[in-house]
Amino acid sequence: MKKSLIALLSIIFMLSFISTPMSAEKAEKQKKSVKYEIPNSVMNIAKENTYPNPTQDLPQLQPSEFTQELLHSTKIKIENPDLIKMLNESNVNSTPFALGYKATIYLGQWPLNYESIETSPNWEYQKINTNYQDNRGGNSPFQIHYVQEVQKVVKGGLTAKVPNSEDVKKMMLLKAAEKTGLPLSFETIIGGGTKKDHIYNIPANRLGYLYAYAPAINEKGKVTYGEVYLVLKGNKRMVVVKNVISQGVGAWIPVQDHISFAFVATEQPR
Repeated sequence: MKKSLIALLSIIFMLSFISTPMSAEKAEKQKKSVKYEIPNSVMNIAKENTYPNPTQDLPQLQPSEFTQELLHSTKIKIENPDLIKMLNESNVNSTPFALGYKATIYLGQWPLNYESIETSPNWEYQKINTNYQDNRGGNSPFQIHYVQEVQKVVKGGLTAKVPNSEDVKKMMLLKAAEKTGLPLSFETIIGGGTKKDHIYNIPANRLGYLYAYAPAINEKGKVTYGEVYLVLKGNKRMVVVKNVISQGVGAWIPVQDHISFAFVATEQPR
C-alpha cells in the first residue's frame, strides 16, 4: 500500500512539471491574441459618418507553390506582400537537362519583414471637433449632442523616413490590425454634419464643452532589409538574401470611423 502511494505521488509530481510549460505556452498564446478593449468614451460612427470611408482591406497574400519553395530556401523571413506578389507572378520551369546551368538574378533591395515590438492606443490622438453651449442663464439642464461642424481629414504616417516607406507601412498596418482587431487606416475622414444621438446634460449655471477626438494606434518595431537574389542552379531554385540590416521604425495609424468623446461642464469659459 505504501509503495503504491509513493508511486502515485511520484507520477503527480512529474505531471506537475510537464504541465507547467504547457500552461505557460497557452498563456503566451492568449496574450498574443488579446484584442484591445475600446473605452466607453469611444464610439463607432461608421453608420453616421457622412463621408463613406473605403474599407482598408490588406489581406495576407497567399504564396503560390513556387513562391513557397523559394521562401523555404532562405532562413530570412520574407513577409513583404509586394515581394510575395512579384514572386507569385514569376515562374521558372525545372528541367532534367539543366546540369551545369547556373544563373543569378538580382531582384533589388527590399524591406523583407516587420517585427512589432510595441502597439499602444492613443484614444485622443487628434482633436477634430468642439460642440459648445452656454447654460449659465438657465434654470434647468440643457442637452447637447455631437455634431461635426466641418469635414476633418485625419492622417497618420511613419515617425521617421525609411527606405521603401510604402511597403513598410503596409506591413506595419497588417501587424497592428492583427494585434488590435481595430479597423485601421493611415487616413480617415469624418464628414461635416456627422451626428451621434448620445445626450450630454449641461447643468444650470454652467458652460458645456463636448470635445471629439480621432483615436490612433502607435506602432513601434523594426524592419529588416536585404538584397534579394533569385538563384538558379541546375534543377534547384532558391532565394538568396545578402547584406541584411535591421532598422527601428514607428508609425501613427488612425482608427477608422471611431471618435473619442470628452464632456466638460464648467463655470468659467475654457
